[in-house]
Amino acid sequence: MIDVTRPSYARMYDYLIGGTDNYAADRHACHELLAIAPAMEQLAQANRAFLVRAVRYLARERGVRRFLDFGAGLPSRPNVHEVAQAVDPASSVVYIDDDPMVCAHGRMVLEENLLTTAVVEADIRRLDTIFTVPRVRRLLAADEPVAALFVSVLHCIDDTDDPWNLVSEVAARLPRGSFIVISHLASDDATQREDLTNFMQRTVTTWGRVRSTSEIARLFAQMDLQEHPEPVDVSTWHPDARPGLHPYARDWAEYGGVAQTR
Repeated sequence: MIDVTRPSYARMYDYLIGGTDNYAADRHACHELLAIAPAMEQLAQANRAFLVRAVRYLARERGVRRFLDFGAGLPSRPNVHEVAQAVDPASSVVYIDDDPMVCAHGRMVLEENLLTTAVVEADIRRLDTIFTVPRVRRLLAADEPVAALFVSVLHCIDDTDDPWNLVSEVAARLPRGSFIVISHLASDDATQREDLTNFMQRTVTTWGRVRSTSEIARLFAQMDLQEHPEPVDVSTWHPDARPGLHPYARDWAEYGGVAQTR
């Protein structure tokens, strides 16, 4: 049973990027969030555009045909499989999320595309469970490069669950020469990080914390960053056009990049 009176991070994000799969509680929470951090709507939209660019880059320029989307969130077009399959219709995508509403919506979207796409309802911290799912095992069976996507999800994971080790473990389980895509809500102002972290922890069921750019850079340890020598504000990663600036954008960022495993 979905509790529509309690805000959901996935539905709040959906609202911020202009989606319609959200409820009054989610919209109210977003209005409170924007009072704390007015740039969040722009950051969410820039983050979504980064996801599209990163998948297109990996499919078109690096020949990736297999994608694992960790913490996929509610479907928002273009979806990962739509971007990848525009390059090669045989591209395979597995979406992973532990939100029942997310998974139900995902399965509706994918009902005509079941041969190459799947939705797995699972906690992304439970890698032993995820990597034994038949569709995930099939995705890895060809021993071809796989792109693992962690787009705006790792800030939902608490330090006690060690997001750095989570990314490292996923990278170790993928075929050599695979790719990791990360974006993470960031601020280098400790007070701002604490204020937003406290608000989100009070508001949604699952939340870790906003992290500094140096903490996010550690997520790419032992990997080779692509297109940029270090993580960046993702609105500037391999951009289609020069990004517009928001008066508050200097205070917050979705920070990350694309890296290849060794």
